Amino acid sequence: MDVLLLSRIQFAFTVGFHYIYPPLSIGLGIVLVIMEGLWIRTGEKIYHEMARFWTKIFALTFAIGVATGIVMEFEFGTNWATYSRYVGDVFGSALAAEGIFAFFLESGFLAVLLFGWNKVGPKLHFFSTCMVCLGAHFSAVWIIVANSWQQTPAGYHIVGEGLHARAEITDFWAMVFSPSSMDRLSHTLMGAWQAGSFFVISVSAYYLMQRRHLEFAKRSIKVGLTVALVASLGQLITGDISARHVATNQPAKLAAFEGHYATEPAPLYLFGWVNENQQRVQFGIAIPKMLSYLTYGDANKPVTGLNDIKPDERPPINFVFQTYHAMVAIGMLLIALSLFGVYLWWSGRLFGEEPWVQKFVLPVMVFSVLGPQLANQLGWFSAEVGRQPWIVYGLLRTSDALSKVVTADVVLTSLILFTAIYLLLFILFIFLLNEKIQHGPETEKTPDEVHPVSPTELLDHHPRA
Repeated sequence: MDVLLLSRIQFAFTVGFHYIYPPLSIGLGIVLVIMEGLWIRTGEKIYHEMARFWTKIFALTFAIGVATGIVMEFEFGTNWATYSRYVGDVFGSALAAEGIFAFFLESGFLAVLLFGWNKVGPKLHFFSTCMVCLGAHFSAVWIIVANSWQQTPAGYHIVGEGLHARAEITDFWAMVFSPSSMDRLSHTLMGAWQAGSFFVISVSAYYLMQRRHLEFAKRSIKVGLTVALVASLGQLITGDISARHVATNQPAKLAAFEGHYATEPAPLYLFGWVNENQQRVQFGIAIPKMLSYLTYGDANKPVTGLNDIKPDERPPINFVFQTYHAMVAIGMLLIALSLFGVYLWWSGRLFGEEPWVQKFVLPVMVFSVLGPQLANQLGWFSAEVGRQPWIVYGLLRTSDALSKVVTADVVLTSLILFTAIYLLLFILFIFLLNEKIQHGPETEKTPDEVHPVSPTELLDHHPRA
C-alpha cells in the first residue's frame, strides 16, 4: 500500500470515528432545550428528570467527541503538510472561528449545565442549556464552512508559484457563504438532529419494552419523535436543495451519484451496480428522466454525464453510487419510521397493549439509533470521495497535498495505534453509556428536590434566581 492510500484511510478513519459524536451532541442539545423548556413552562417534575438524565448522556458524548477530534488537527500537519500550507490561511481562519465563537461558548456554559442544577436559578440554567446547544451548532457552522470551501472555493486568490503557491482570503464573507456552504450546513444539521432524536427514541423504546421508567420513557419518546419527524422531513428537503447545487457546482459528483455517463435527460436509479468498464448501471431499477426533473424541474433537460468529464477527474464511480443510494434509502426509512411512530403515538397505540407493537415496533425503534449514524457516515463518504481526485475542488489534487517526508510504514504504524486507541475509547463509551442507561433517570427525592421542583417555586426561594 502506498503512502497516499494509507494517509487517506487514516484520515477517513479518524474523521469517521470522531463524526459519531458531534451529531449526537448537536441533536441532544436540541432535545435538552425542549425538555428543560417544558419543565420551565409546566413545572412538572418528570421534565426535570428527563433534562437531568439526558444531560449526563450529552456530557459523555461531548467528552469523547473532544478526545477523538484532537488527532485530526495534528494530521493536517503530519500527513497533509502541502495541503496545510496551500489552504492554511483559509482553512485556519474557519477553524480559529470555530474555537473562539463555538467551542469556548459551548464549553464555558457546559459547567453551568452540568453542575449548576442546584446552584443557579432555573432560568439561568435554561439559558446555559441554550448556549451550549447554540455552541454545538456554531461548531458545525464553522467546520462546514471550512469543508465547503474545499468543495466550492470562493472569496480567495492564489499567491506565489509552484511549491510556494497558497490561497489567501480576499473576501471573508464570500468564503463563509461559498456556493455550497449553507446547503450543506442545513443538510448536516438535520442529520445531527436525527442522530440525537433517534437516540432518545431508542433508549425510550428500550425502557418501554422493559416496562421500566414508563412515564419517563413516554414523555421522552414523544419529544424524540417530534424532533425526528421535523429533522427527517427537513433532511429530505435540504438534501434535494443540496443535490440541485451539486449539479451546478460539481457535475462530476452528481453524475457519479447516479452512474450517469451520457449527457442527456437522466433517469433516477433506486438501486443498481455501476459497471465502470462498460459504463452503465447493471441490475438496477430507474425512473426515466426523474433525475432531470428533480434537478432542473424539466424532465427533458440534459444532465452532464461522466463522458464529458476527463477520465483523470472522475471519482470512484461505483463506490460513490452505492454510498449515496444507501444514504438515501436509510433516509427514506427514517422518514417512514418517524411518521409511523407519530401516528402510533397520536392514535394511542404506541403505549397500549398491542402485542405487535411490543414485538415488532419497539425493537425497530431500539435499533433505529443506528440509522442516522450510518446515513451520516455514508453521506460524508459520498461527499468527500465524490469530489476526488481533488482535495480542493479544481485547485489542488489529493495526490499533491501529501507531506513529502512521511513514509508508508510510518503512516501504517500510526494507523494501527490510532485504531487500537479509538477502539478502547469506543468500548469505554459503550460501557459508560450502558451504565447510565441501565441505571436510568434519578427518581428518588434528594434533599434539594423535596420542595423546589417547580421552577416557579425555585424562583421564589432561590437566592440567585
